[in-house]
Amino acid sequence: MGEQETDAAVARARLRLLAAEFTTPRATRRAAAGRRTPTTAPREPINLDILDHLTKSTREIVDYTREVVPDADPPPATAEGIYGWMVKLTPHLDVDRQMVRDAIIHRQALEHAIAMGDKDVIRYEECPGCTCWSLFWRYGEDQAACVNRYCADQLGRPSLWTLQQIAEHYVDVKYAARKAAT
Repeated sequence: MGEQETDAAVARARLRLLAAEFTTPRATRRAAAGRRTPTTAPREPINLDILDHLTKSTREIVDYTREVVPDADPPPATAEGIYGWMVKLTPHLDVDRQMVRDAIIHRQALEHAIAMGDKDVIRYEECPGCTCWSLFWRYGEDQAACVNRYCADQLGRPSLWTLQQIAEHYVDVKYAARKAAT
């Protein structure tokens, strides 16, 4: 299994978990002892933000694949097969476009984990600035902060990185290692 397939498998597994666990109808809790005032509007049966995230992620994969392979086969009916479909149709691309593809897959894998509430996934990513393992997710800012004091800006504030920047750095390191091995 190649590196692209491994990264795609991680993204696929996270997407499957996100779709299975976070878009199923929520269980309603029964009222505790005593009376409770009923609400006038019912709750959404699923988390609509997650549903929007899944739709946006799938659309991005389909759009990029169709951009680089205009005569591509139709995408799979299920969202889980979308990453394998993308990798299968794009092995012939030049290195720059393969790097863009891999960065999209890696970024989306991170987004899926964060959407599920797994903010610790950022700690396993290398900082694009200092290449250390000191990234922490900043709640509410949708960015990771490097807490290495040598990676701070001139005012002593931590350097901030978007998921796109982290994914691009990950892919750059992966392709540099592959190039050095040949």
